[in-house]
Amino acid sequence: MSDVTDTSLPAQSPPVERTETAKVDAPAKLSWWRGDGGEGAKRNLGLLAVLVVLVVIGILTRPDLYGDPNWVWGNTLTIGKLASVVGVVTVGMTFVIIGGGIDLSVGAIVALAGVWCTTVATQSYGAGGMIFTALTVGLAVGVVNGLLVSYGRLVPFIATLAMLVAARGLAAEISDKQTQVSGNTFINGIASTNVLGIPLLVYILVAVVAAGWVLLNRTTFGRRTVAVGGNPEAARLAGINVRRHTVLLYALSGLCCGIAAVMLTAQATSAEAAMANLYELDAIAAAIIGGTLLSGGRGTIIGSLLGVIIFSTITNLFAINNLSAEAQNMVKGGIIVAAVLVQQVQFGSLTQLLARNRATTTT
Repeated sequence: MSDVTDTSLPAQSPPVERTETAKVDAPAKLSWWRGDGGEGAKRNLGLLAVLVVLVVIGILTRPDLYGDPNWVWGNTLTIGKLASVVGVVTVGMTFVIIGGGIDLSVGAIVALAGVWCTTVATQSYGAGGMIFTALTVGLAVGVVNGLLVSYGRLVPFIATLAMLVAARGLAAEISDKQTQVSGNTFINGIASTNVLGIPLLVYILVAVVAAGWVLLNRTTFGRRTVAVGGNPEAARLAGINVRRHTVLLYALSGLCCGIAAVMLTAQATSAEAAMANLYELDAIAAAIIGGTLLSGGRGTIIGSLLGVIIFSTITNLFAINNLSAEAQNMVKGGIIVAAVLVQQVQFGSLTQLLARNRATTTT
């Protein structure tokens, strides 16, 4: 009798274990595509779909131009050059927003760095002196922004708005409200040089984006950025120096502005206090379109790059159809509002889904 009882026990055990395992694994199988992991992939696919729609609109509105392969290739390179400068600025902006901040002074920093590096005194040091000055000015102003926000405890909106006004004013003072011409052939050649048929400006953008992607996704700095933006208090309790990290984020944004200043100066072969006007809005809009949360803690470099390309394509589309800049700005404004609304709905749905998955796993 005892033998029969002992034999039946092992036969009943495996089904129970398989059922329990299935309950635990089910939420994990749904979590990548339907949850946090797949959210970025779906968003990027959506942005690519928007690009395809814009190209189709271009083909339908200007079939005479899109019927010429040479024009299509040249126009693609034009869009790449148009996106290059704003794209570099957007990389720095993305880090700041993911970290829970905002930087309204990026356009003014580009102008200040451009004006400072094209002064007669700076140009006398050659291309190296001009590039070093632009990067140093951008980095220094970014550090000041970070110090005001982190140690001065100013609201990022107010601190960077004040810097926007101050930097524009200083740029106008240095240039005496005049356009400063760049006489350096190396600097000017950055915008006109092509490597394998592709503008050097596009290569610079790709290099900055690649560096930003690695920094955000493969380093401790990137993980700390997400932690600080998601929950600063929790990050502090986890041992992260939130103030110092905030300074580093704004310094990174300023450094990107310094790089963009060199690129923009090369394109215009000059610099003035009014250059890079509204770049801050373009950078913020591109980051939002790319899925970066204004509240911080979430965002991708690739998404921000796609956002820049979308806006550059829209600008190009309006230009080839001879439409007004006012209409273009209205369309861009509508896209920004729509992106924020979609973002709020998606984030709310994602939060509810993750909560349900955690509850199922616990059960």
